[in-house]
Amino acid sequence: MFKDKCLLITGGTGSFGHAVVKRFLKTDIGEIRIFSRDEKKQDDMRRELKSSKVKFYIGDVRDYNSVLNAMQGVDYVFHAAALKQVPSCEFFPMEAVKTNVIGTDNVLNAAIACGVKKVICLSTDKAVYPINAMGLSKALMEKIVIAKSRMVSPEKTTLCCTRYGNVMASRGSVIPLFVQQIKSGQPLTITDPQMTRFLMSLDEAVDLVLYAFENAKQGDIFVQKAPACTIGDLAQALLEIFNAKNEIVIIGTRHGEKLYETLVTREEMSRAEDLGRYYRIPADTRDLNYEKYFEEGEVRISYGWEYTSHNTQRLNVEEIKKLLLNLDYIKEELKNWGREYEISSSDRG
Repeated sequence: MFKDKCLLITGGTGSFGHAVVKRFLKTDIGEIRIFSRDEKKQDDMRRELKSSKVKFYIGDVRDYNSVLNAMQGVDYVFHAAALKQVPSCEFFPMEAVKTNVIGTDNVLNAAIACGVKKVICLSTDKAVYPINAMGLSKALMEKIVIAKSRMVSPEKTTLCCTRYGNVMASRGSVIPLFVQQIKSGQPLTITDPQMTRFLMSLDEAVDLVLYAFENAKQGDIFVQKAPACTIGDLAQALLEIFNAKNEIVIIGTRHGEKLYETLVTREEMSRAEDLGRYYRIPADTRDLNYEKYFEEGEVRISYGWEYTSHNTQRLNVEEIKKLLLNLDYIKEELKNWGREYEISSSDRG
């Protein structure tokens, strides 16, 4: 379905963009456009890939014209550009709004203007019951996608979202931080050992986007069911993998952090479609006929449940180790440190 097509990835120099390009260069896709504002990362990526299929566009999703220029002749868009760090967004919330909210609006408007067939926007569990600026801006991003989806024919442009939890070993995530602390002999700084987070690999993130690409209806949100673990068990698993004895220090919850994350709200779960590995959350297609909000209700919402990192499958330390040892990042870090992890039959799973 991507044969000879043109795919644009906003924020394409990030971890997700690298994973998509790695996957798609093995196919007969026609062209992949990497759109981002960091020329250094683009140059590094260009030298690394050395592929005539990958084209680089300097621009910022905050600037509609730069997005519009890059969108010419594009068939599909994966919108991954975002400000993602919770603490920095807490201190500079308007910057999160400019990128995550206004930037998304620019991408959608440019895609519709250029007749792009499908746009997949990447969201996060922090958009659900948001308490921090990053989550709030991502929640608004989802609302913009759904609102736009009501105004454009799916025969012209299909708009949808994917929502997932922490991507293991992605840039700026906790696993690289813990590994760096282990290798430098520093204490592992843990916010709250009982804090839970969903675990997902980069390959699974790409799989989710491709599943949404193949199956999305206008305004859908797709969620992958994922296991979770406590931050304390994650730190312990890494210490055992690296055969390290670093001290663990509890530093307390950071700005805007939750004890656990939610991927699907109770309200969404009442209408979600269980697809086995995934949930499909259809768009709320009610119009502005306000009487419906007063005269019609949903009894099932009162008795529903939300899907969280506290009530999903909880991994223990050994199960976390199995998951981590499948990551290229962990294999490479072990190799660079000159240590081999003796993988037992139980670790192989």
